[in-house]
Amino acid sequence: MNIFSIKSKVCFDKGSIEYLNTIRDKRVCIITDPFMLKSGAADRIINIFRANEVEYEIFSDIKPDPPIETVAAGVNKMRTFKPDVIIALGGGSSIDATKSIILFTVKILNANGDKYNKPLFIAIPTTSGTGSEVTSFSVITMGTTKFPLVNEEMVPDIAIIDADFVKTVPPQITADTAMDVLTHAIEAYVSKNSSDYTDALAEKTVKLVFQYLLRAYKDGNDMVAREKLHNASCMAGMAFTNANLGINHSIAHTVGGNFHIPHGRSNAIILPYVIKYNANLQGQKETEAARKYVDLSRMLGLPCSSIEEGVSSLICAIKVLIRETNIPRNLKEANVDGNELFNNLESVVDAALKDNCTRTNPRIPSKEDIGSLIKEIYGY
Repeated sequence: MNIFSIKSKVCFDKGSIEYLNTIRDKRVCIITDPFMLKSGAADRIINIFRANEVEYEIFSDIKPDPPIETVAAGVNKMRTFKPDVIIALGGGSSIDATKSIILFTVKILNANGDKYNKPLFIAIPTTSGTGSEVTSFSVITMGTTKFPLVNEEMVPDIAIIDADFVKTVPPQITADTAMDVLTHAIEAYVSKNSSDYTDALAEKTVKLVFQYLLRAYKDGNDMVAREKLHNASCMAGMAFTNANLGINHSIAHTVGGNFHIPHGRSNAIILPYVIKYNANLQGQKETEAARKYVDLSRMLGLPCSSIEEGVSSLICAIKVLIRETNIPRNLKEANVDGNELFNNLESVVDAALKDNCTRTNPRIPSKEDIGSLIKEIYGY
């Protein structure tokens, strides 16, 4: 038996932030990062609560790739304030950290006999990339290693997809995050846990990214393109929270974490190589993954008179997006220290194999496969 679930209520289109006017007579905690306060983005939320005389507090200590220490500080804040509503405002780091903070706060308080029901959780993404606003996934950092957590209790209750929050995102971050969206969709599409339901969301996501990424990259004031990518990010989140991902993310988690490459950029660099690996056109049998990659090529109107041409067309189209958005073609171009990478290759490979995303990759990788793939991705 398969299960498909979309837990989050999604408020979208221009001005959807006005949903917050429905919150009255509640204690609210806003979790965000310092930039959201400095830039004034958080003021849109604060002004609503001030006008409605809603009691609120702010926790703004979120850092990129949220370390476990940040999560612990947030838990201490929650244990004291005990909000009825928690709002995560920001990119994947803010939303991921908030998920972990909520999960650990509820468990700790209840374990200590201090009954505390899970607060209403509202996520407001300010980048069009992670889809974290509708997923059960959270990634936190311990030392230099990123640890993905998966728990249904971390799924936000409400996602507010308001493109006004992404209209000032710089071009390179727009590209990096949109390529993260594309990777989410493609990995969910070929996942062992894919279904008709997740495929529909993934297909639409892929189409939207190819149609609108370059428009948003070249003109940040193109609000149609911004809104379409913001919706695509959310839909990709719905797809992969049900279907899971694959080794593209497994490798990105460990390589990106160790070498400080933005997550979306890591995924973009890795994606063409993983598609080639998963398609396995050198194998004796035509693979299901290869057929599905061809389906995407056909949907995008790319040449696909054969399985080989269809897979190659998809890879080439992705490489065009990478080139046109100035994303490095390999890890060497991303300034990864080759000596450091290869000296630590065994631990990097082991971390990728143990990653939760690996279990649903369409092709079962060996340790040697991952090692060879990383060498290829480096540009070895």
